[in-house]
Amino acid sequence: MTAAQANAAWAVHRPGGRDVGLMAIAVVGVSMSGPLTALVAAPVLAVAFWRNAAGAAALLPVLLTSERAAVAGLRWRDLRSSVVAGLFLAAHFAAWLPSLNMTSVAASTALVTTTPIWTALVAHFSGVRLSAAVWWGLALAVVGAGLIAGVDVSVSLEALAGDGLALLGAIFAGGYVLAGARARERLSTSAYAVVAYSVCAVAVAVGAVLADVPLLGFSGRDWLLIAGITFCAQLLGHTLLNLVLSSVGPTMVSLVILLEVPGATLVALILLQQAPPLLALPGMAAVVAGVALVVRASRPTTLVEPAT
Repeated sequence: MTAAQANAAWAVHRPGGRDVGLMAIAVVGVSMSGPLTALVAAPVLAVAFWRNAAGAAALLPVLLTSERAAVAGLRWRDLRSSVVAGLFLAAHFAAWLPSLNMTSVAASTALVTTTPIWTALVAHFSGVRLSAAVWWGLALAVVGAGLIAGVDVSVSLEALAGDGLALLGAIFAGGYVLAGARARERLSTSAYAVVAYSVCAVAVAVGAVLADVPLLGFSGRDWLLIAGITFCAQLLGHTLLNLVLSSVGPTMVSLVILLEVPGATLVALILLQQAPPLLALPGMAAVVAGVALVVRASRPTTLVEPAT
């Protein structure tokens, strides 16, 4: 990736009213992911497989009808970034989902949403110069996430391992966001999502077979929870974020995902009776303030238009 390409891909764009609305719905959707997953008794690899397989199946009719002509002209080079994104997404789920059963939902969610740290590092090493305001916003949001997770570090070795897996999941999520941004330069949202989700599902299925993890034979309650996770997190969450990715940029999407931290903590409080520690409250405020700072810093006069 050249410096010019990285600048175009990593520019922070001021979202319009439609983008703000879609991102708000997406945040609600992804905020349900961690708490609902923590309620499922089925193996986490099965959850990852079914949410991605069902998500791809739900979007396939759209791809084969309204976008049929565009699909016919696709070539391998158009799909490579989507395939890479799917592999990163599979690695993200394989690392993050187990952490939800090892540490608290609040800590796991806070750490997995540190994706902007890793994406900013990629941008920096690609030659991108982010504005001071964006860096301050990133730092404030990440510090807020760290405050929420910090209490959990000394709880137990299992909790510490869960923290490590959540961080690893954040790194893989950064790869997913980067590859997705490249893919969306050539593909529509549904085409990209169908390919990425399908590749993710296949990769997770292969991992499940190798690890001798069952993908069937669960209780009715688990199937209902998996359906809820698919609808909320996969269709309303990931898919809507993919939809706005090309217009607001991956940096903005990564930062907006930080709002999952207070969202998931609140849902966990209601569904799991997991009350966050007092230290989590200023952390949530810092996350929201960091996102607001970055949005404020992305003024039209400082925009870098996305590559066509």
